Amino acid sequence: MFGRKGGGGNNRPNNRGGMTPPSPRGARIGLGIIALVLVLLWLASGFFIVQEGQVAVVTQFGKYKSTAPAGFQWRMPYPIQNHEMVNVSQLRTFEVGFRGGSRNKVLPEALMLTTDENIVDMQFVVQYRLRADGAPDYLFKMRDPDESVRQAAETAMREIVGKKPMDFVLYEGRTEVATEVQNLMQQILDRYSAGIQISTVAIQNVQPPEQVQAAFDDAVKAGQDRERQINEGQAYANQVVPLASGQASRMIEQAEGYKAKVIGDAQGNASRFSSILNEYEKAPQVMRERLYLETMQEVFTRASKVMVDTKGGNNMLYLPLDKIMQQAAQDAGKPTSSSLGLPGANQPAIPQAPARGSASGQSSSGSSTSNTLPRDRMSR
Repeated sequence: MFGRKGGGGNNRPNNRGGMTPPSPRGARIGLGIIALVLVLLWLASGFFIVQEGQVAVVTQFGKYKSTAPAGFQWRMPYPIQNHEMVNVSQLRTFEVGFRGGSRNKVLPEALMLTTDENIVDMQFVVQYRLRADGAPDYLFKMRDPDESVRQAAETAMREIVGKKPMDFVLYEGRTEVATEVQNLMQQILDRYSAGIQISTVAIQNVQPPEQVQAAFDDAVKAGQDRERQINEGQAYANQVVPLASGQASRMIEQAEGYKAKVIGDAQGNASRFSSILNEYEKAPQVMRERLYLETMQEVFTRASKVMVDTKGGNNMLYLPLDKIMQQAAQDAGKPTSSSLGLPGANQPAIPQAPARGSASGQSSSGSSTSNTLPRDRMSR
């Protein structure tokens, strides 16, 4: 192909050094092989590998063409097409109002105005990641995506805090404020087609400005005391209410029992009175005497005194012997000294009857004025 050494008389006049010049055909073939190798190498430069959790955004002449998922991929070589790797699984985090720690405050970001015209120092953290199909929007729709997300977070927080009173933001409303800020941020970024998904908005610290911190600490302590007293009162109520309920139930049961007893007694008395009324209607006089005698018997059985009529001339006394015998049996150590003549019974000493008055003009030694029972009457 490149010629050969000549010999004998076959050498041409212009051949110098014994070498023949290359033929045009062989040169074209060599150039073609070299060009083919270069083309193959150029085409091979379009192969690339996309790692797990990443996507490749392919552009053609600088314009978005397609998105390549994880794996072994190929595109047209540069400068026709190009690609850029984007990590869609990475959780990105940035801070608003501070950097690195709560002491390193960024006051222009942290100070916010509430609806009651008070200022609060707000420090919070935002976490976000790219959507699976949001890599092209993340690269091409915004000039500085991360700074745009920061500005959206600050704007959303100022808008939400500006609608809330200071006490709500400082104490019980942190969770609600964070949720509303996250929703508003997502709406803003979706309006910009940022391809970003907000994962978390966490309020790290919210407090009044340092100039009035002492006064607000006193207010916080008062609020804590209020909560403690409420909890103590609730605990006391939980202890007392069951006891009171039990007592009330017991009293109700006792009242129901008393009610039933009273009703039963009243019904029994009514039945007894009805039966007495029936008997009374049959024999009124007999029933009156019977009731009188029963009543007097009941009264006298409970009487503990002996009444003596001193005005009458009768010296015969009727004594409650049964009660006197019971009294004598209870008096231990006092044996009976006389007998009343009752068979088989030891009679106690008869107490002395009260003396009659002296207005009768009779001597106390007379038989009619004696304060003891006559023996003949006692023997009867």
